[in-house]
Amino acid sequence: MVAASVNLQRDVASNLGRAAVSKRSRGDLAKALRDLATERNAVILAHNYQVPELQEVADFVGDSLGLSYQAAKTDADVILFCGVHFMAETAKIINPGKRVILPDLDAGCSLSESCPPEKLAEFLIKRADKIVRAAPEDRNILFVPDQNLGAWVMERTGRKMDLWQGTCYVHVEFTARSINRIRDEYPDAPVVAHPECTYAVRMLADEVCSTEKMIAFCKNSPAREIIIVTEAGMLHRLKKEIPDKTFIPGPTDNCFCGECRFMKMNTLEKAYNALLTMEPEIALPESIRKRAELPILRMLELSK
Repeated sequence: MVAASVNLQRDVASNLGRAAVSKRSRGDLAKALRDLATERNAVILAHNYQVPELQEVADFVGDSLGLSYQAAKTDADVILFCGVHFMAETAKIINPGKRVILPDLDAGCSLSESCPPEKLAEFLIKRADKIVRAAPEDRNILFVPDQNLGAWVMERTGRKMDLWQGTCYVHVEFTARSINRIRDEYPDAPVVAHPECTYAVRMLADEVCSTEKMIAFCKNSPAREIIIVTEAGMLHRLKKEIPDKTFIPGPTDNCFCGECRFMKMNTLEKAYNALLTMEPEIALPESIRKRAELPILRMLELSK
């Protein structure tokens, strides 16, 4: 009965939140979310690929690594993570004492889903001689889960790696044909591409880099027009931070529509409701969280 009562209270709060949302304008809702964040002592983190309304209301906007840094050092009691599921899990792993809220629990990722734990465990067992027992300077690296990003790292470092056969479904939609077409239309515009694009697209790019480094490249480039080959949400941040330049979305073979359906599942309304009801909340078994914490903290330290 207690559980049923709690669930009923949550449902009522959620319904009230939705009713309140429906009566508010976008500007009013954004202000209400900011006010609620202050009341909850919450920090709002938004990935570069989130919808513009969430980027505008966030305390910090960045790539997954940058947001991990912000999550690690925040003194907020609550983290409202506007991104995909694995990013919110990362925030929880390094903040076990904080409440981590994700606007839409179904906001997953084609990359993380391409590498289920049981398949990765099977891979590691089969290659235990190479991964566990060999000397560090001789053993190969298993790069998980994006094969295109892994191939780019191999190209940059010369280090042999085993590549997990996963891809970001958005970035593989960009093709050499579609990029050549946009280059013909804007011959003086440099092409900046994300390393999760295919090899053929990377070879056509003037710069291949993370979304965070795209900001610096575009600021420093003398070009007035720049072609951006990554998820379309990145253009909002670029236009906001560098308003004197024109950013052209890299097309796919079908359209100018390089959007991630998972990233776009989060909305301003869902973010408000999530913070209002404090759900859905990310929860992890402590045994798993502890095992995952060390490599993430090492990653953050090495990436400084």
